[in-house]
Amino acid sequence: MDVIEILPRLHLLRFPVGQAYLWADGDELTLVDAGPIGAGRTIADALTGLGRAPADVLRIVLTHFHEDHVGGAGELAALTGAEVLAHRLDAPVVRGELPGPPPVFEDWELPIHAEAAKQLPPGDPVPPERVTDLSDGDVLDFGGGARVVHAPGHTHGSIALHLPAHGVLFTGDAVAAAPVTGSVMLGVFNLDRARAIASFHRLAGLDADVVCFGHGDPVTGQASAVLRKAADTYEVPR
Repeated sequence: MDVIEILPRLHLLRFPVGQAYLWADGDELTLVDAGPIGAGRTIADALTGLGRAPADVLRIVLTHFHEDHVGGAGELAALTGAEVLAHRLDAPVVRGELPGPPPVFEDWELPIHAEAAKQLPPGDPVPPERVTDLSDGDVLDFGGGARVVHAPGHTHGSIALHLPAHGVLFTGDAVAAAPVTGSVMLGVFNLDRARAIASFHRLAGLDADVVCFGHGDPVTGQASAVLRKAADTYEVPR
């Protein structure tokens, strides 16, 4: 796992597939997503390397239920005592109560998904003991007030997190940056492409200077303009 500073209070944690983000409010830490299976201990060790204690993590906010984002959540919550939060539509999958519906693949996505699957650790995630349900418009107590933005399409309960006080937006997999070109694009492996496009446009309408994706390098300047330009290449479904 690579640990990359984006801002003095924001670090990117990059795994072979997917990534998570660590946000610091003084001594209080929030993790956005939790990496694949087995990532809990790796993240805890990275915190120590940053001069932090695992117990400083107060909450783990999951943008959606896919295993490259939630695989380490149960392990890390057990190590840190952190609260785990997810949208109410994805929370039953995170808790292990329901199976997650599979994506509706575009033909060109199939080989990409097959290659990504080879890089994920085997096994099933250990569900967190408790998951707090979130809804659109909820405001979480970090980053000066982090607003939950429901962004369905990738999964039914996909969310973004908007920190207006700091001009930061976490999109989860609703939006991505292409691995080679870095161009901003609609996230792949969606349940409902039309709803995903509508969510992309909603997120592009938010004010943010820094945008952090579930896959690909963040945009660290004038991010709203970059998002709007990218979203405009996708026609809003009617």
